[in-house]
Amino acid sequence: MPDSLRIETDSLGTIEIPADRLWGPQTERARRLFRIGTERFPPILIRAVGLQKQASAEANKALGELPEDIAAAIIAAAAEVAANRHDGEFPLPVWQTGSGTQTNMNANEVIAHLANRALGSADPRAPVHPNDHVNRGQSSNDMFPTVMHVAAAEAVTHGTIPGLRALHAALAERAAAWEAIVKIGRTHMMDAVPVTLGHEAAAWARQVELGIARLQDALPRLMPLAQGGTAAGTGLNRHPDFARAFAERMAALTALPFTANPNPFEGMGAHDALVEVSGALNTVAVSLNKIGNDVRLLGSGPRAGIAELVIPADGLSSSIMPGKTNPTQSEALTMVCAQVMGNHVTVTVAGAQGHLELNVFKPVIIQSVLQSARLLGDAAASFAENMVAKLEPNLARIADNLRKSLMLVTALNPRIGYDKAVQIAKTALAEDITLKDAAARLGHVTPEEFDRWVRPEEMVRPGTTLAGG
Repeated sequence: MPDSLRIETDSLGTIEIPADRLWGPQTERARRLFRIGTERFPPILIRAVGLQKQASAEANKALGELPEDIAAAIIAAAAEVAANRHDGEFPLPVWQTGSGTQTNMNANEVIAHLANRALGSADPRAPVHPNDHVNRGQSSNDMFPTVMHVAAAEAVTHGTIPGLRALHAALAERAAAWEAIVKIGRTHMMDAVPVTLGHEAAAWARQVELGIARLQDALPRLMPLAQGGTAAGTGLNRHPDFARAFAERMAALTALPFTANPNPFEGMGAHDALVEVSGALNTVAVSLNKIGNDVRLLGSGPRAGIAELVIPADGLSSSIMPGKTNPTQSEALTMVCAQVMGNHVTVTVAGAQGHLELNVFKPVIIQSVLQSARLLGDAAASFAENMVAKLEPNLARIADNLRKSLMLVTALNPRIGYDKAVQIAKTALAEDITLKDAAARLGHVTPEEFDRWVRPEEMVRPGTTLAGG
């Protein structure tokens, strides 16, 4: 046998394993069996795996289920995994058994190997055994859904929501700064009555604010953990108080209010809480897609588009058109939104695959949720810093678009009636003249009356339609 390999033996026989790797026979068999794609679980899930094994060992130690020396070695090794010091020892793809069994065994073998080294043993399976000790009182069926909840809760709490808060703050600042900039509104992508640029930015800010609230509303359903249900929900082969002790330790390790699921059957057979979180992420994606597109549209130009916003130059340009500035942040943001929407379809379909006591689409559910959470948090923060904070209003273009708009005629409705107002607008469009000139030519409104009644700065304030007397 080459020096670069070692032989390990488990209940299924012997197998050669790369000598420098910490994983064992189960991981090696799975590595060879599931050669599917390049997708691997992200570091935040590996961290959650380490936390789960650490909390389990701490609970088992407190309950007298593990000898103190073995428990201490497992706790220390699991803490290293939770600190992402051994991510390279988790080589398995997302596409594995739907309960996440292979990733659970991967963790058991790596942590046992580390613990045995710390205890001075050259045997990676003794005195600390992957199943008997590291996996004590656990099953993949309750371990992996627990890891899913922990990883998703941390991802949303520490990644997605902070990114959205940064974007909300940037948009709220713009809304305040642009409060008095009167511009033409647009409905159906056509000219409409006046609004302010602040109105538009405030609407974007409100969308983000509500997205944060939706995520916060969904988080409590992630806090109940399935740990303690073991194989089917009955708690077979674990200490009667293990679920409570485990949840307390996980809450302490993460500073999140995790609890034991009062019905572990639900936590193992269904993943409605993660479908709900994915739904909230999907709604955020819908919101951010509108914001990204609105900025892209208002910044289109600079001479042949709407051009009411000046898109910041980001140092990037066209490969053929010199000096061209593109809305790169809008494009990145809306691509992220497309991915998140697709992920939610995946989570919805996968979440519907719970049959009897187990849902066996767990890996693809958490992979999709974690990708969505990470992408939205990153994209929101990037859009806030590199687009929103640097946007500037094109005041001259805004004023010109407002002056030329035919929909200012709406202010005349209460004065002369809808039909005469229509005549003024159509005449102005057909003859390419101003509303004021068209009104005078038709004899419906004098120039002095027009100036007194058609005042865009008052049209943006509710209740001022008849201002001017």
